[in-house]
Amino acid sequence: MSEASRAPAPGAPVTHLLYLHGFRSSPRSTKAMRMQAWVRANRPDLAWLCPQLRPSPREAIDAVFNAVADWPRERMAVVGSSLGGFYATVVAERTGCRAVLLNPAVEPARDLAAYIGEQTAWHGEERFFFSAEYIDELLALAPPLPLTRPERYFAVIAKGDEVLSWREMSGRYAGSPMRLIEGSDHALTHFDRWLPEVTGFLGL
Repeated sequence: MSEASRAPAPGAPVTHLLYLHGFRSSPRSTKAMRMQAWVRANRPDLAWLCPQLRPSPREAIDAVFNAVADWPRERMAVVGSSLGGFYATVVAERTGCRAVLLNPAVEPARDLAAYIGEQTAWHGEERFFFSAEYIDELLALAPPLPLTRPERYFAVIAKGDEVLSWREMSGRYAGSPMRLIEGSDHALTHFDRWLPEVTGFLGL
């Protein structure tokens, strides 16, 4: 569907919120900071976590699960952007929590094969090496299809995404509530326009 229901997903009220950034990104990304600002202004009671993800997908996911090990599964939710959307799907499939996906990567092993080598992060001058073995780690992490309980996912997808195919994204999350945006871009530059739907879906 192209329109998201404004009713929150069923389940217990969310008390813990995880945000996962994309490839070469960081907790200083515009969307991550805007989401954090919203939480501080509107739900300061929420436990909020937006970690710097490691280059290794296996290490990134292991660190995430270690960080949320004590979180109540029925009261947690995850938001993920781009590669973080892929990771958010991994988290949601393993925990059963609700998830919001912002232009999510659906075939990161294929897409990131072109980025093997030294990379520069978008925020600051940090450099890291994206190893060929990380492609195998992404393949190993890929959730089985079809996804379980698609109703617990809400995908925000821009047709104007210049990095990822909106058709692939919408196809992967077919059956889930979805906001399909005419135009826009991979960064969802006007994220504030859809933030109310994101928080509404999560029941925040």
